[in-house]
Amino acid sequence: MSFDRLISSITEKQNPTVAGLDPKLDYIPQYIKAAAYEKYGKTLEGAAEALFEFNKGLIDALYDIVPAVKPQAAYYEMYGWQGVRALERTVRYAREKGLFVITDGKRNDIGSTMEAYGAAHLGVTDIEGEAVEAFGADALTVNGYLGTDGVKPLLDICKAKDKGIFVLVKTSNPSSGELQDRKLEDGLTVYRTVGNMCENWGSQAPGETGYSSVGAVVGATYPEQLGELRKALPHTFFLVPGYGAQGGGAKDVAPAFDENGRGAIINSSRGIICAWKKEGSAPEDYAQAARREAVRMREEIISFIGEIK
Repeated sequence: MSFDRLISSITEKQNPTVAGLDPKLDYIPQYIKAAAYEKYGKTLEGAAEALFEFNKGLIDALYDIVPAVKPQAAYYEMYGWQGVRALERTVRYAREKGLFVITDGKRNDIGSTMEAYGAAHLGVTDIEGEAVEAFGADALTVNGYLGTDGVKPLLDICKAKDKGIFVLVKTSNPSSGELQDRKLEDGLTVYRTVGNMCENWGSQAPGETGYSSVGAVVGATYPEQLGELRKALPHTFFLVPGYGAQGGGAKDVAPAFDENGRGAIINSSRGIICAWKKEGSAPEDYAQAARREAVRMREEIISFIGEIK
């Protein structure tokens, strides 16, 4: 199953991290933007070209040390179809480099509409008998608020195409507790209830490593809940946002891992892709600055969780 492939790469690289490719024009060195604008002008095409060239440099610098990348769809959609094409190019280029790609789209719907989302991001699109891959990511983030009706269509694709999903469970944002921490009639919190549903959904798509194709998004900014959920959800792999720029550190994310140092992948977006600004590096050094930050992040996390077995 899909997360078996991810876990294998994490173990091989001894690195349980994912680089979030969430580019804004402000993050991109001027020389990259200038070349794109010279070719296409200050247009949606120009902006999308700059995004892709920025991402390409990051991927070239990171693919041998990180197991995965996570492009956030919104940062591409804001540039129209041209930006969406940059997302597709980014996904394909990353996969060509052997990276596991998680599209952060937080999709949520039911029935044929969710089937369409699944076909777009994880499966294939049928064009009168011809099966064509639209985006081709390995995993997709999902909002489970509609319950099983919004998840089951994706389970079928996960099993057929060796893909995975990450369902929002306990998110890293400050106001997440307004809903997620509320207790239901049975005394369980909303986040714990959704986590239990992930375990149940995942039982239909088990993996050889013990983790299913149904993962959970659990934020680094809530380490106590991370530990609670790790114990309660032994077959659910975690995607952990909130490290770095949002305030989470290696000590905070350590509860996400099992006794073998597995069970989670930690995301850093701005911390990696904007490392050149934090370092005060030359713009031309942006990709190597990202690499240095990715190495630092890996070593910091490994110092807390130990060898990944």
